[in-house]
Amino acid sequence: MGCLAAVMNVPTLACLALVLAYPIFYAGYLSFHKVSIRELRSGVYPFIGLENFQRLFNDDLFWLSLRHTFVFVFATVSLEVVIGLAIALIINERRIWLARITRLLVLVPWAVPPVVNGLLWAFIFNTQFGYLNRLLYQLGLVDQQVNWLGNSNFALFAIVIAYVWRTTPFNILLYDAALQGIPRHLYEAAEIDGASTWQVFWNITLPLLRPVIVITLILRTTFAFMVFDEILAITNGGPGNDTWVAAWYTYKISFQPPFDIGLGATSAYVLAIVIGLIAIFYVRTLYRRVEY
Repeated sequence: MGCLAAVMNVPTLACLALVLAYPIFYAGYLSFHKVSIRELRSGVYPFIGLENFQRLFNDDLFWLSLRHTFVFVFATVSLEVVIGLAIALIINERRIWLARITRLLVLVPWAVPPVVNGLLWAFIFNTQFGYLNRLLYQLGLVDQQVNWLGNSNFALFAIVIAYVWRTTPFNILLYDAALQGIPRHLYEAAEIDGASTWQVFWNITLPLLRPVIVITLILRTTFAFMVFDEILAITNGGPGNDTWVAAWYTYKISFQPPFDIGLGATSAYVLAIVIGLIAIFYVRTLYRRVEY
């Protein structure tokens, strides 16, 4: 039986090796070699050891991009968890008769492709004919057009809003499913004991949701570190370098002049290591299985 199971898993393992393992190891190979347009034409990649890593860590633009990435990840993941949990708690309340319709409506942003989402929000934030400026002007909150995407203080914030709008439904669905799995007798016992709403949430709901919250933190942090489409569609990295993040830096270095694919592969590897360390931190500090 064990041999049969191993044989049945061979096609899956082969697909994973081709789709995941080979690109990962090949990118690692490129990070230790000089790879640019000249080397791609000749097919010969000179080995340069840790030179790409040294160049990367001495690049001020890389550190600027990494700093923007941490700001973006912290803002988006925090908002996704808080907003997602709040909406999940609301629609999970059985007294809300619109809960089923709400569950359907929250899927709409998640179904929008990232580039389309970026173009949509770029139109909303447009200085001349964007709906945001028009709404704020009609409400009397501004007396002139605000250049949201051309202002270094607002550009990254605009991308955060666009990204959170698209990705929060993922958290809502997971939290809603987890809430439905919590035994109702726990809430009934807490009600009999006279526990307040906050006490019920803090002592029953939140501890039982902790494993799911950790999973969403890991997944959403990973995807937030790889944000690319919204930046491409909304700001294209501008104004200046104010919305450069790590994934955008990797793309610009690798596929636009100077086409330094070796340095780009190195940047991607460093980013993967950072994500892995954060995931380990989440699991070790936050993950606790609770049973009642």
